[in-house]
Amino acid sequence: MNIKYNEDLIPYLYEGVYVVDTKRKIIFWNSGSERITGYKQNEVVNSFCYNNILQHVDQNGKQLCLAGCPLQKTLEDGVMNEAHVFLRHKEGYRVPVMVKTLPIYDSNDKIVAAIEVFTDERFQKQIYEENVQLRDELRTDALTKVANRKFFDFQIEQRLEEARMFSNTFGVLVIDIDHFKKVNDTYGHLVGDEVLKIVAQTLASNVDKMDLVSRWGGEEFTLIIHSVNKEDLFKVAERLRLTVSASSYTPENGENIHVTVSIGGSILRESDTAKTLLKRADDNMYFSKHNGRNQSKID
Repeated sequence: MNIKYNEDLIPYLYEGVYVVDTKRKIIFWNSGSERITGYKQNEVVNSFCYNNILQHVDQNGKQLCLAGCPLQKTLEDGVMNEAHVFLRHKEGYRVPVMVKTLPIYDSNDKIVAAIEVFTDERFQKQIYEENVQLRDELRTDALTKVANRKFFDFQIEQRLEEARMFSNTFGVLVIDIDHFKKVNDTYGHLVGDEVLKIVAQTLASNVDKMDLVSRWGGEEFTLIIHSVNKEDLFKVAERLRLTVSASSYTPENGENIHVTVSIGGSILRESDTAKTLLKRADDNMYFSKHNGRNQSKID
């Protein structure tokens, strides 16, 4: 039997790949199979898969190599099969894999072999978790764990595009901690960092899921709020102002440290860009700060 496959490519695939003939004799075993199972090519090739080398079992513990073998079914009907199974590593432990079986035909469209590709799901899970971690690191402020400025910039452009397409609106809040320099000068920057964390988490805990809290820089935060009018945005701003003022951080000496915030905000207007919207909110924040602090101004 002359089965053609790309010998230059298959040995270097990450997935495990092996081929059986119509009698289920293993005639090819790639390096991915060696890595995932622990069995070397010379230990496996020319043996039969029904000898239960890998001892595939499903989640119910059914021995698939002895009954219900996906490869056998593909050899019989030519249909590709997929299954989540657990194979036995040479050292005895179980490895979760996604198995795919495919038929191999000769020039007369007769099934002459079948190929099994199996992917180590531990690896897939690791890659997924690493990607999620990287994504979170790229969009999250390392200290406060709320969104960073870069992610805020991205999100506000997205909201602006949605507003243009669907004629909806949203609001922006700019929040600055009052007298934060005094906190750093009095208690030190480590305590100042803890105060920043308290404020950030207070803000994040008191907005809706559709809203976004980000650290703009230093002791300043910017928020995107899905409010539909000025009155709603003012209510959100006041709720945040009051919850921050009611929060505190207690360092080792036991003295509670309270801070307040000055807030400015604005509702999106039809002609706005991100820059003009933020400029109005920022101007309103400075109005609050210059007129006594611990207050909100919205337009």
